[in-house]
Amino acid sequence: MSSELEAFDAAVASLTSPGQPFELNTVTIGGHEYRNFANMQRNLGEYYQVMHAHADKDFAVYLDERYTFAQGYQHSAEFATALLRRYGVSKGDRVAILSRNNPQWMMAFIGTTAVGAVAVPMNAWWTTEELEYGFQDCGAQVVVADRQRIERLAPIADRLGLRIISVDDCSGLEVEHTPFTELLKEFAGSPMPEVDVAPEDHATIMYTSGSTGHPKGALSSHRGILSALWSWMCMGVATRIAGSQEVRDQELPPVALVTIPLFHCTGSHSAFLLSLIVGRTMVIMHKWDAQEALRLIEREKVTWFNGVPTMSAELQAAAETTERDISSLTEIMAGGAARPPEQVRKITGTFKKSAPGIGWGLTETNALGAVNAGAFYVARPDSTGRAVPAVTDFKIIDEHGRELPAGEKGEICVKSPVNVLGYWNKPEATAEAFIDGWFHTGDVAYMDEDGFVYIVDRIKEIIIRGGENISCLEVEAAIYKHPAVYEAAVFGLPDERLGEIVGAAIVPREGETLDVDELRAFLADHLAGFKIPTQVFLRDEQLPRIASGKIFKRQLKADYAAELGLA
Repeated sequence: MSSELEAFDAAVASLTSPGQPFELNTVTIGGHEYRNFANMQRNLGEYYQVMHAHADKDFAVYLDERYTFAQGYQHSAEFATALLRRYGVSKGDRVAILSRNNPQWMMAFIGTTAVGAVAVPMNAWWTTEELEYGFQDCGAQVVVADRQRIERLAPIADRLGLRIISVDDCSGLEVEHTPFTELLKEFAGSPMPEVDVAPEDHATIMYTSGSTGHPKGALSSHRGILSALWSWMCMGVATRIAGSQEVRDQELPPVALVTIPLFHCTGSHSAFLLSLIVGRTMVIMHKWDAQEALRLIEREKVTWFNGVPTMSAELQAAAETTERDISSLTEIMAGGAARPPEQVRKITGTFKKSAPGIGWGLTETNALGAVNAGAFYVARPDSTGRAVPAVTDFKIIDEHGRELPAGEKGEICVKSPVNVLGYWNKPEATAEAFIDGWFHTGDVAYMDEDGFVYIVDRIKEIIIRGGENISCLEVEAAIYKHPAVYEAAVFGLPDERLGEIVGAAIVPREGETLDVDELRAFLADHLAGFKIPTQVFLRDEQLPRIASGKIFKRQLKADYAAELGLA
């Protein structure tokens, strides 16, 4: 494994040397110096020109819709023209996108950012009250939305002066709106407007779902997003040169199954924007369903999958008994939460030609951070990988801000041009999280001698039982080793004597029975006694999710604390 790491690092060093495609220089942002890709485009508008190289390939497939890259770019240009000429949008104005995943979401994003307006992808699960806060916070007045979201906007649209562009059939709605297709017809054939956009100009506001209070809008520049895309590209080229993951190479065109919401930067950046430069077709799922995913993988010859770990677990379980030909699938990525090591082994056992992988990043880092894939991931299934090269640095610090050596746990901080500029309209929160060029993530982690990162937990999610820190991820990983467990979530519950005790909500596999005492005896072989859950809640239905598909632990914790009279 050390020789493979050396080969990968040598490939990165070669690719980033003077005169090479990923040559590095330095750039100063906010008074701090960062490494930078010298050949990177100035802005996203320039980046979108790569779509012309794949003009005749399929760009997006959704239900009965299918668009080539040429059509996708042309419709984006027509939408951009409409923003400028019909809606009077100028550089820096915010344009909201509020819809389930579909091709029009992508076209709206391309058109908005290409002309220097700021795209504001809003959480499609937000209620009317949450949406009102979001619009008041970001100041967007033009919004691209689907019928379900327009119905939620109806009570506030007039008061906020919203100008709604509808992306599906909205006949019968009382709220005023203009169909997306009408704009494309009105400005058919228009070229992409030319607007001078600088690397540090604002590109997106992506809202984070903080643990308390209202969401914060993470404000990114064009440089931030492009730096993330170029980092992933550099890593991909270096991986091929190093030859450590031959399993990924097949004579099939790249096709992505898009399952995660585009309003999260993992979806918008790694699934959507990164697909543009490699000519990767995006097959968009209307709604997540493992059996439907298998059907689409077979029909469209999907090569790349990404979703939260629960999705890849459900895909693996469905694939065990399917008769569909899913041999095209060569990459199964995950992010947003840790995969239990047992799940990594199951994926490699079920998908013989696939390379599993996992990524760690945050909205504040434009989804970029660490990646672990292929042989490295199989060897270290509990690690989220090393920093994606070649402009990103990590450090682990203690509560006093001192950098810690390898093996010691602390808060992981990120220094990179991928980091957002700060939080929209929240200077105090920005000052607290971004210090001397480093973003303080709030994640607890440690690094080994080879630079592999191991995320322990969120600082606020660690269970402190009688002064002992307990990692939720560690307990979950042990529970998943039990053969009767389908899914599990671990969380702290208030306790008068110990401060907190360990709670676990568990869904047994279909047809299996699970005895709580037997489970605790099983866990005793894997965990210290104080880590074994005191309260175990067996459920016969899927654990609740938030919009991204992650398990909604906060709701579980609140519900069970109330049930036990501990709230």
